[in-house]
Parts: sequence; structure tokens; C-alpha cells
Amino acid sequence: MTSSLDLSAWWAKKIRNGTPVVVTMQNPNYSVVEIDGPGAAAFRSMDKDRGKNAKQFTWVLLLKAHRAVGCVAWLATTLWALLRAVKKRLFLRRGFSTESDMPGKGRSLLRFLRAFLLLSVVMLAFEMIAYRKGWHFTKPNLHLPDNLHIPEATEIRGWMHTAYLSWLAFRADYIAYPIQVVTNFCIVLFIGQSLDRIILCLGCFWIKLKKIKPSINGDPFKSDDIEGSGSEYPMVLVQIPMCNEREVYEQSISAACQIDWPRDRLLVQVLDDSNDEMIKLLIRAEVSKWSQRGVNIVYRHRSIRTGYKAGNLKSAMSCDYVKDYEFVAIFDADFTPNPDFLKKTIPHFKGNPELGLVQARWSFVNKDENLLTRLQNINLCFHFEVEQQVNGIFLNFFGFNGTAGVWRIKALEDSGGWLERTTVEDMDIAVRAHLNGWKFVFLNDVKVLCEVPESFEAYRKQQHRWHSGPMHLFRVCLPAIIASKISIWKKANLVLLFFLLRKLILPFYSFTLFCVILPLSMFVPEAELPIWVICYIPVLMSLLNILPAPRSLPFIVPYLLFENTMSVTKFNAMVVGLFQLGSSYEWIVTKKAGRSSESDLLMAAERDSRPIHRGLSEGELIKLNKLKDQQVAAPPPAKKENQIYKKELALALLLLTAAFRSLLSAQGIHFYFLLFQGVSFLLVGLDLIGEQMS
Repeated sequence: MTSSLDLSAWWAKKIRNGTPVVVTMQNPNYSVVEIDGPGAAAFRSMDKDRGKNAKQFTWVLLLKAHRAVGCVAWLATTLWALLRAVKKRLFLRRGFSTESDMPGKGRSLLRFLRAFLLLSVVMLAFEMIAYRKGWHFTKPNLHLPDNLHIPEATEIRGWMHTAYLSWLAFRADYIAYPIQVVTNFCIVLFIGQSLDRIILCLGCFWIKLKKIKPSINGDPFKSDDIEGSGSEYPMVLVQIPMCNEREVYEQSISAACQIDWPRDRLLVQVLDDSNDEMIKLLIRAEVSKWSQRGVNIVYRHRSIRTGYKAGNLKSAMSCDYVKDYEFVAIFDADFTPNPDFLKKTIPHFKGNPELGLVQARWSFVNKDENLLTRLQNINLCFHFEVEQQVNGIFLNFFGFNGTAGVWRIKALEDSGGWLERTTVEDMDIAVRAHLNGWKFVFLNDVKVLCEVPESFEAYRKQQHRWHSGPMHLFRVCLPAIIASKISIWKKANLVLLFFLLRKLILPFYSFTLFCVILPLSMFVPEAELPIWVICYIPVLMSLLNILPAPRSLPFIVPYLLFENTMSVTKFNAMVVGLFQLGSSYEWIVTKKAGRSSESDLLMAAERDSRPIHRGLSEGELIKLNKLKDQQVAAPPPAKKENQIYKKELALALLLLTAAFRSLLSAQGIHFYFLLFQGVSFLLVGLDLIGEQMS
């Protein structure tokens, strides 16, 4: 052992020579050592750097810890808010879903989903028992890894073990094959629909690259005198069909009456199907007000409301004075065209006698109102920017959108006029006009402001009509398509692309693949669903959908999940329309919020500052005041409770059950997809997306 004196001498020698010394402290209570001598400064400098680095390292750790705590707190807050919302919807709700009022046809899918969910829960419980007991042989009669084997008879332990082995054999021999066949069939449909989507996007890219757009031949108007009565301005009829549109009637009538066109060559028809007496009087007062200002405007109300919008338009076209007009422009009640709308659309008909329809694009005043409106904006932007524009440029045919369009009246008459046989009268007249040889033009740069539904209830009803109607129409018009004299490739485009691929196949494979086969494959692993079907292609298709609305790129994941969630409604509507079940001919007016642009708000404030009922008769004024007094005296309506959508809730529990099963088998992408998709179904099923409207 070295003495303390020898150790001190050794230290002194090292310090005088400036030799670096590494000191290991045995006593943890001492953290700073001062050594005087020629090398002391170097020691102090090194100690200072170490202290600085230690402080920096400590701050980094504290920052990371702060971020981690913040992330955990955010997740906990989100989870707590979700749980509170679930409790509020499930335990404090006073009403029931509208689905409870549906007849047997609407509950068949719900019964199937409930049975599927119950079976999945039983299978999950069985699999968990097997997993806990260590029975990790999951793929019998297949190519097994080295660490998996089929037990021999001597290894079987107990009746449950025997039952589990029997289930594995039955699953592989009788269940996996039909599931795999259906999976492969849906994958083929998925690839076909994806190729169609890619081709449409390439066509849109080509249009942008070559700057292709419909052109006007020559100077459409010889004179700029809009007040003149020159023949260069054709006679135009403007129709505004509406039904109980209290929130939007005023702005739509105002916009139509301010269209820049000679007044003696323009007639505005307000086609009111309202059954609310107060709304009827208010609309009539608005019409009288504009009539007193010199606008050629008429008010029409049907006593018998048959055929919904088609019956309304058909009744209006039967008027004797319609024969004096050459074109008709149609605007739904929430559409507010710009004053130059007719000057941008009517000139396309000049020198083009085969042109039957000019369709303008929709623009949404409330697209940023909430998540639901943002997701709708993505879909509708793709529909107009890609589908309508490409079909209009390359095929001269697309589905009429029912509003914001101008028809040549002769084209309507040659095609049979408005028919009341379906709830998609716009698509019906477009198909019949196409079969009669009329051409269509889509103007992507002419936009008309309108609204998208802000509540999920309104959006769901709208989508049900938009997907059941085309299938109903397909049944009705298929014989006419086959017997028509158009070319074979036009017939193929109508049947295979327009109806089957884009209206039937899309909701079918979306629901079957992602809501049925995917969770089922977690319990039948012999039937495999490739990862590229679950992840890569859907993400690519979602990216293509978002390209026309690039500001929506941050919503790509919610958009993908929400589209899969809506596949339940679309699939159910498709089946209802295809087989002409009860609600295939059901029209529920989409609820409007009455959103307006900034200029519309200023005009509304100006209108509110003056009386609006001066066009009514004395008797009508007395009646209106009496109705207002009754409305004021009536108790305020109870706040509407959120709906609970049972199909979506059943699928949410099913997907979350399948996610737990995939967690046992360590399937990463499958687990995350099922988890997030299940949460998406849960949010929609509890009506936690969009606004609630009374």
C-alpha cells in the first residue's frame, strides 16, 4: 500500500510537469476538486466545460420531459373528452336514432352487423384463451414456420384443446377459401376503380398542361347596351325551385333578380313547394318586392306536391309563356349566381346547335366551417375539377348537377322533359339527352356560391339520395340505353363507367373490403388481405382526390377514414336503389344553415333596415302577423339531441375487436388501420362530427 506522503509527492511531480491527471472520486459527496499549481488553470477550464455541458444536457432532458408530459396530457385530455362525449350520447340522450323508425329493409344490414359483431367477440374470446394457454399454431395445413407445428394426438390436452384444433382445421378447409375468393374479386374491382381514377387525373393534367377549355365563337353580343332589347340577347327563363327554404330564399331570389340581362328578355320563376304558411307568405312578399322594382318575376305554388323537384320543374315548364323562351337556367334555393352568369354561359350556345347543356361549377361559402364541410369540399372539388371537366372536354357528356346550369329548352323537350320516376331527375334528363345526341359543356372557371351540409344528419340523408337514386335510375333506363342508336363505346361508357364503376362498384368494394373482409381476416388469417390494398393504394387515391384542393392536404388521413366510414351509408343506399326498396323514392330536403359571403351579409343588413312585406295584400299581412304572434307565443323548441347511428356503432365495435385480435398476432399496419378506422366509426356513430342543427 502506498503511504500518504509518497502519494502527495507523486501528485506534486505530476502537477509541476503539467501531466494530465484523471481523478476518480470515491466519495460521491464531493463534486469539485481544486488543485493549485502550474496546471491548475487547465483543470479549472476542463471542470468549467464539464459543468456547462452537464447543464446543457440537463436542459435538453427537461425539455424532452416537458414535451413528453405535454403529449401525454394532450392524449389524456382527448381521451377524457371522448369518454365524456360517449357518456353524454349513450346515457344522457333522450331520443333514438332515425334508424329506429326504418322498416325491415333498413334494419337487415344492422342485424347482419350485430350478428357479425357477436360472432367476432366470441371468436376473440376463444382466441384469447388459446393464446393464454400457449397454443400458437394458427395456420394448419399451410406452410408453417419451423417453430410452429400441428400437435399429434398424444399432445392434445382436454376438450377445449380438441375444439380449438377442430376450429383451426375447419377454418382452413371451409372458411378461408370463399373469403379469399371474395377478397380477390373485390381487389380486382378496387384496381379497376383506381385505374379509372388515375386516368381521370391524367386527363385533368393534360387539360391543365395544354390549357384546354371551352371557347366562344366570335362576339356573342353586338351591343354592350344591356338595357336595349336587341335580338342578340335570347329569351332566358330562370327557375328557382324551393321547399320550406326559410334560411336561404331571400338571398337566392335577390341574386337571380340582379343577373345582368335585359329585363324584357328575362323571366324569374320562383317555384315554391313549401307547406309552411309563414314561409309561403315571406317568399311571396320577397317576390312582390322585386316585382315592384321592375323585375319580371312570378311566384308559383303547387297545391299538390307530387314528384318532388322533378314535379315542380315539370309543372313550371307547362306554362303557356314558356314557349317564348329559348333557354332555362336552374338554381337551387341556396345558390347565388354572380350578375354575369348568363353572359358567361349563354354565348356557348351560339353557333353550336347540338349543345344542350352548359354546367357551371359549385363554390362553397362554408367549406371551412368544420371538419365535415372540409371533407365534403375535397370530394366535390375532385368531382368538378376532374370528373366533370374531363368528361366534358373528352366526351361532351357528364351528369347534370341539378343546379347552376343552363339548358336549351328544345333539348329538354326532345328528351321527354322532366320525369318524376326517380329522385335524381338531373341525372335522368342528362342520360336521356345524351341518348338523343345532345352535347354538354362544363365551365370550370364559372363558379356559383352555395352551401354544403354542416351537420352529419343532413349530409347522410343527402348521400343516401345521391347513391340510391342512380341505382334506381340504372334499372329504369338500362333498356333505353341498350335500344338507343348511339355508338357501342358510348353505351359502354354509360353502363360500365358512368353507372357501374362509379356508382355501384365503389361503395360495394369499399364496404366489403374495409368493413367486412378486413376484420374477418383477423380471425381467419389463412385468408390474407395484402398490405398494399389496405395502405398504399388508398393513400395514393386519397392524394389524387386532394390534388384539386391542395389546402386540404393536412386532412388526408381523416378524409381516408371518413370515406371508408361513409361506405356503410353508400352501400346501404346502393342496395336500396338497385332493388327498389322502400326509401329508393324518398326525398328529404337538405337542411341549410343560411351562410352568406361578406357582400351578402351587407346586403342582408340593408334589407333588414326597410320593410319587406309591402308587396302583400292587407289580408296576407294580417295572416302573416298572426302567424308571427303565434310563433312568438309558442314555447321555444327543445334543443335537438344528437343522433346515434347504430350501424356505425356496431362496425366501430367490430373493428376495435378485430384490432385487438391483430394485436395478439403482432400485425402492425392491420392493427393501426383497424384501430383508427374503428375510432372513426365511433365518432360518426355518436354524431361527433359536424354541427348539430335543430
